[in-house]
Amino acid sequence: MNLQGETILFSEMTPPGDQEVAFNEWYDHEHIPLRMAAPGFRSAQRYRDGQSLNYLAVYEMNAPDALTTPEYGRIKNQPSDTTRAMLGSVSGFTRYIGRTIGAHGRSGAELLSAPVLYAVFFQMPAERTAEFDSWYAEDHVPLLLDDPRWIGTRRFDVLDGSPHGYNRLALHYLADRLALDSDARAKARATPWRARLAQEPWFQGKYLVFDSIRSRQVAQAAA
Repeated sequence: MNLQGETILFSEMTPPGDQEVAFNEWYDHEHIPLRMAAPGFRSAQRYRDGQSLNYLAVYEMNAPDALTTPEYGRIKNQPSDTTRAMLGSVSGFTRYIGRTIGAHGRSGAELLSAPVLYAVFFQMPAERTAEFDSWYAEDHVPLLLDDPRWIGTRRFDVLDGSPHGYNRLALHYLADRLALDSDARAKARATPWRARLAQEPWFQGKYLVFDSIRSRQVAQAAA
């Protein structure tokens, strides 16, 4: 099975500093493995932002309905005492469900094993999504990919999520963080098309950078 799905679940949590070891133990050995046993899940990768205790997990799924199966319902609604206590202690919780609308560059294992993940969220009026998507796919990403350290980019329609009402997410998979300071990125951010969009009041992205941690966990059906 391809470990890369058409749908992702993007979820951040920040544990208390004195519970970081216990948090990682729980996440690696209970939280993710339960989901990897549920139908529709393919794989999961964990990340940390490198500057704080903010952790991210990106789950690869076949489709959004992986989150509506009876099996997943039991996982969500019948948590263990450890899960209940851990979720009650974390802060900075985010949860976004994204469906693929575009993919650029490399894919599969080469993409998913990238050591750095650069996430960009946008929220815009529905009537502007078509132009935004065209700019990103036709103008922005091709210039980014001129840098060989920019392994690939996946673009998502955010179907649901909290705490913010974003409707677009781009995940950029990088060989290292220096790609963010490259000439290719500078050129991609200096085109006339981007300058025109940047005048719009909604053109305010949220930018996050994470380092990959741990090994990718694989769904039982894919093992």
